Parts: sequence; structure tokens; C-alpha cells
Amino acid sequence: MRLIDSCQLAYTAIVRYPLRSSMLLLAIAIGVAAVLLLTSLGEGARRYVTGQFASLGTHLLIVLPGKFEVANIGEGMQGTLSGPPRPLTLDDAIAIKRSPYVKSVTAVLLGQSRLNYGGNEREVDVFGSTHNMRQLFQLDLARGQFLPPMALDNAASVAVIGSTIARELFGNQQAIGQWVRLGDRRLRVIGVLAGAGQVGGIEIDEVVFVPVAYAMQAFNSGSVHRLIVEATAAELMVRAKRAIVDTVKRRHQGNDDVTVLDQGAILATFNKIFLVLTSTLAGIASISLAVAGTLIMNVMLVAVSQRTEEIGLMKALGSTRAQIIRLFLVEAAMLSILGALLGVLLGQSGVSLLRELYPIVDFRAPDWAVIAAVLMAIVAGLAFGIMPARRAADLNPVAALAGR
Repeated sequence: MRLIDSCQLAYTAIVRYPLRSSMLLLAIAIGVAAVLLLTSLGEGARRYVTGQFASLGTHLLIVLPGKFEVANIGEGMQGTLSGPPRPLTLDDAIAIKRSPYVKSVTAVLLGQSRLNYGGNEREVDVFGSTHNMRQLFQLDLARGQFLPPMALDNAASVAVIGSTIARELFGNQQAIGQWVRLGDRRLRVIGVLAGAGQVGGIEIDEVVFVPVAYAMQAFNSGSVHRLIVEATAAELMVRAKRAIVDTVKRRHQGNDDVTVLDQGAILATFNKIFLVLTSTLAGIASISLAVAGTLIMNVMLVAVSQRTEEIGLMKALGSTRAQIIRLFLVEAAMLSILGALLGVLLGQSGVSLLRELYPIVDFRAPDWAVIAAVLMAIVAGLAFGIMPARRAADLNPVAALAGR
């Protein structure tokens, strides 16, 4: 019996029992679709997080107050802060900016306050920063200008507001040039941001950007939360990091009390975490393929009992044991392949629906998950089809022809 003959006989058996075949196809399709949907969740989360970091720019180093150290405690590892962290000041930022390996330094101070205009008032997030923040966050302006270039210690009373704030406070009025009250201090609006949604985990449409020195005065703070340092080139990141540590150590009486985070290292860590998460989700979803394989075995065992006379006739006509086994394995393979293809269509449709419902996240099943799901479906079909195939091949031809 040629392979093409086995395929024709297997196709005839599949079409002859539509209910049984539909159950097997659906079981396999659900398993494959589950793998695609769950892995797309993990991959979508990874893309979203890395996209948020990428939106902050390139060649970035984030400087935080306090030295984070890792030490052995018992049999485990624990991160600790070595002593109380010294605050980062604008003078530290100015000193770091003098390094030849540093292109720009952006000081950041975050806070919340009440913004008032013409009796309309709302709670806002205040982002004290510099004109570099527009490039780092890749912000677009609807009207006006962003924070102008100025010295870090310049506390100019100017503000750039998000689109939601402009709409709620000013309505159809012109916001540019208007004076608003932030807490008990006055500010002049010089720019309105275009709608941007979340950037770097911050809802930009509901933020007020002010000069960092102004924010320090408004919140009565002598320090900033962090510094975002952009190196002059990617290959100079290590030198820039060393220069930052040396500069702060020199200014803090010899204490190495800052933590410098490399954006690339952060992204690599997140990628590893989400790869493990995605692989775990794929493993959980693949359990459904094992269940589908069990269903294949049980249904095909029933099929053997239904086709005993047919098997007996084939053996009486000279079909060998290997040919009978091949016939049933071809049938299992055809069902697995068809079910896998249907599962891919269902899974991709589900992923497309997720993208429609949550457009902010780029849900997408990774290629390796699609290939692995299809291969697992085929392997499961063949593995669980072995027992029915062997049982069919071991039937006595005389007893089979008699329907026993």
C-alpha cells in the first residue's frame, strides 16, 4: 500500500465520521489557540514595557540616590542600601554635565498639587524637569513651546500642560499666555502638549511640566528624585557611568552613595523575565494539547472497534501489520495538522481581538510559539495514535471479518 493510498483511506475515514472528526479537530484547535493566546499576552507585556523604556531615548543612564548592594544573607541573596542615601542636588547635576562623556543631564522632581484657573480646579501631577525632557520622552506640542533652554537653577514661572488639563480648565479658550495658580504660586502657560497617552509609565495628558528649580521651590525640596544622563555615544556608556560615580563620590566626601542604572541592562533584565513568563504560559497552555492527545487516543480506539471488519478485509487482502499501523497514524497526523491549522486561525483571530480591545499593547504570538504549538499538536496526535494503530494491526483477520 502506497503512502498516497493510505492518505486517501485516512481522508475517507475522516469524512465518513464527521462528528468524531469534528470533536478531534476542535480539541486540537483549542489547545493550539490557547498556546497562541497566552504567549501573546506575555509577548505583548514584554513589547509594552520595552517600548516604554525605548521611548525615553537612547544611551541613557539613570542616577538614583543611595547605593544598592547585594549581599549574602543566610543561604539567600538580599539587596540592601548601604547607609542612608544622600540626596541628589542640582549642583551634582551641573558637575556631572561637565564630563566629556555626558551629552545632557536632566534633573527630575515629581509631585502633586492643585492647578486653578478661573475657578476651575483639579489635582495634577507636577513634573519638574528641563527642556531635554521633550526629546527624551519624544513629546509633541499641540500649541506653543516646551520648556525653553535655561540654567538648571532658573526657577522661571512657566508651565507646559497636558491636553486633558487644557481641555478641562480652558475649554475652548486659548490656554497659551494665561496665568494659572499651582498651589499658592502663579505660572504662565507657554505650551500645550498633543495627546500622547502613557509614556514611560506616566499619563502625559494629565501632567504639568515646570522647570525643576521651580518645582523644588514649590515643594520646598532641596534635592531631586533622580537624574537622567544621556551619554555622548553608546560605546561611551561605561566611561560615562564611571565618570558619574567618580563625580558624585568626590562631591559627597568620598562616599560612593549613588546607584547608576544602565538602560540597556534594565531592558535585558525585563526581556529575560518576560521570556520566562511567556514560556511558562506556553507550558500551561500546552497541557490542553496533552488532553487533546488523550481524546485522540480514546476516540480512535472506538474507531478501531467500529472498523474491525474493514481492518480484517485489508489484512485478508494482504495488508501487513506495518501498513495497518501507518494507515491509522496517517489519519491521526491528518487530524492533528488540520486541527493545528484551525487552531492557528482561531488563535490569531483572538490575538487580533485583543489588539482591538487594548490598542495600547501590541499583542502578538511569537513565531517560536506558533511553530512549537503546531509541532506539539502533530507529535501529540502521533504519540497518542500509536496505541489504537497497534491494536488495529494486532486484530486477527478471521475474527475481524466476523465482526468480533
